[in-house]
Amino acid sequence: MNERIRELAEQCVGSRPYNTFDYEKFAELIVRECVQTLLDNTPEQFTNEEAEEDWDRGYDQAMRDCVHHIQEHFGVE
Repeated sequence: MNERIRELAEQCVGSRPYNTFDYEKFAELIVRECVQTLLDNTPEQFTNEEAEEDWDRGYDQAMRDCVHHIQEHFGVE
């Protein structure tokens, strides 16, 4: 397990009665982290609506679609 997963897990202890682990919060944090990773790793040249090449526009749209579908599937905004 990598360090980031450990950090997310630590945020989920003690948020419920009797210091139980909040699995729902953990799942939400992981989904949010995945979405943010997609957004953070999209090359800046592909993030604008005025991209010069069709491929660039397609890449940008695909990234936005991925983020949207992941958020929708897991109910995370």
